[in-house]
Amino acid sequence: MSDPATDARVHMFLGKGGVGKTTCSAATALWHAESGEASLAISTDPTPSLSHIFEIEGEHREREVHPGLRVTEFGLQDVRDMWDEQFGRDVYAVFSSFVDIDYASFVRFMTSVLPGLNEEFMVFYIRRLALEARYRHVVWDTAPLGQTLALLGMPSMLAEHLRTAPRIYSHLRTSGDQKESVMGMIRSWQRLAGDCMQFLREDVRLSLVTIPEALAVRQLDDVLDELRRHGLAVRRLIVNNVVQVTDSPFLARKAAQQRPHLAELHERHGDLSIVEIPLFPEEVRGVERLRTVGRLLCPGTP
Repeated sequence: MSDPATDARVHMFLGKGGVGKTTCSAATALWHAESGEASLAISTDPTPSLSHIFEIEGEHREREVHPGLRVTEFGLQDVRDMWDEQFGRDVYAVFSSFVDIDYASFVRFMTSVLPGLNEEFMVFYIRRLALEARYRHVVWDTAPLGQTLALLGMPSMLAEHLRTAPRIYSHLRTSGDQKESVMGMIRSWQRLAGDCMQFLREDVRLSLVTIPEALAVRQLDDVLDELRRHGLAVRRLIVNNVVQVTDSPFLARKAAQQRPHLAELHERHGDLSIVEIPLFPEEVRGVERLRTVGRLLCPGTP
């Protein structure tokens, strides 16, 4: 478990594509930065949009977008580089003794076929950022919900694979030293899988973003149950695009459609902290508009 006095606070935003998850992530990171606490907004979405929301262009590498706030977008190549740094050469030294494969192909193969490895190292990277404590807040904009639920299951899948792996690898025709090296690497991966799951369960603050529509409300119970199955508790439910200004017939009808769904959300999930974010007349992009959302998401927090 991390030390809350020294490690970063990690805020994880979950939600289906298009519900405003990235907007809420960006606004939260900005709010903390403007409160004087160094923050990092990081996206692990395969199609990231943090750069778009902050109105910046160029490579998706870590860069400052506002005083005290940095942004980065983390992809598959970053996962491969991290696995290479952590395990690559040691694993290759063993396996290349009985498999004829060049190193670059070996890394691509391992990071493609081992179940859960890519997802594991995304979690590992977020955890490392928290432990490094370069930032007081790490705000994690995840992939759309289906992919994120798969990610949450992957550390367990990797752990299960590694639980049975010693019986498989013990039959490899290698020397005693090579077998011991393989077993040592498997034990390292097992520790990593366990550490990542503990980190997600104990040190990450989960916020679930949704919208007041029939399908989203119906699916919410299943999503929360799936998260609980992984030992993860949602701290806050953010309901985005709530119509609060009804100065046209269209908006009046929209508000009327939303009203029963909002009532159901509050009735069924009253144990959660529920925050309503209004439907804005323009796209939420840039610091000024994000600041408005941040005030709604973070009132009175340190």
